[in-house]
Amino acid sequence: MVRRTRIIRHTAAFAAALLLGAGFAPAAAAEGGPAGPNPAAAALDAYWSPARMAAALPADAGKGAGAGPSTRAASPAQSTDPTVDGPRPGEYIPPSRSFDGIPQAGTFFWTDANGTGRTCSGSVVRSPGRDLVLSAGHCLKGYAGPSPRRHLAFVPQYHDGLKPFGVFPVAADGVYVSQEYYDLGEHAGAAYDFGFALTEPNQDGTRLQDAVGGVRLLTGTGYYHLPVRMIGYPGSAQKPLECWSWTTRWDSDDPADPGTFPRIACDAFVGGTSGGPMLVPSPDGWAVIGVIGGYHTGGNTPQVSYSAYFGAATRALYRAAVTGALPAGPAS
Repeated sequence: MVRRTRIIRHTAAFAAALLLGAGFAPAAAAEGGPAGPNPAAAALDAYWSPARMAAALPADAGKGAGAGPSTRAASPAQSTDPTVDGPRPGEYIPPSRSFDGIPQAGTFFWTDANGTGRTCSGSVVRSPGRDLVLSAGHCLKGYAGPSPRRHLAFVPQYHDGLKPFGVFPVAADGVYVSQEYYDLGEHAGAAYDFGFALTEPNQDGTRLQDAVGGVRLLTGTGYYHLPVRMIGYPGSAQKPLECWSWTTRWDSDDPADPGTFPRIACDAFVGGTSGGPMLVPSPDGWAVIGVIGGYHTGGNTPQVSYSAYFGAATRALYRAAVTGALPAGPAS
């Protein structure tokens, strides 16, 4: 197992935190060659065969379960129940399309306690360790601390049974979800529904960000963004979806899921897409301003998705991940 030292994380963390708080990504670490083959990654690469990946089920079965796919506009009969989120009457729903993906977005694969394959989406964010994946808290919360990893790995740009950049194991003690999310739960804690996962190098010994690059993590930028490119991996689909839309502010009308969330209309985002990034153009590529999750764990209908707002809590969790702090976990 290949692990970088805690010392490297601590020396880079202070500068990274300053840059992130100002809305800038951390400077890239000096690139080096592969550290050598990683047997743990090789074993996961063998385990996650094309058949197993295709058979994996979404971990977020509730995402998009409230209605079928739309055509272009919402039905006036929808959105009558304040606790069932979704399209507004007559709202235009931008279409999504299947494509081969981008290197910085991918999907997690793991097996649940019953041995069933599961999936959720994620994106590579720039970090000093060049090893960090952003996703939804409800996707990652079961794997903090000593919890069994059960074949947990990230596959960037997975499509059509292919693993073009290899398999990146999630490191032991490498899952970071806010303590507030554990304490409040996925509904009362919807405003904290984000998480980070530290990865090990792939089977060739290459670090994740060295292999695929990364997107800039933006926090404190408000709720209104245009254009926004959203990417997610529907469960059991052979390709990811992308959709171009815009985000607006949504104040929760459900006291069980309190908070204020970025809201985006995009068709066909169903189970498996949770954790998928909401991207905006950046001078140096892409920046991420949200992930599918939060209000009703990302949205009860396929046509509308939500994200927890990226602010001070997101910055704090990012700092914890890049400094190698002890991850939070469920109360004992």
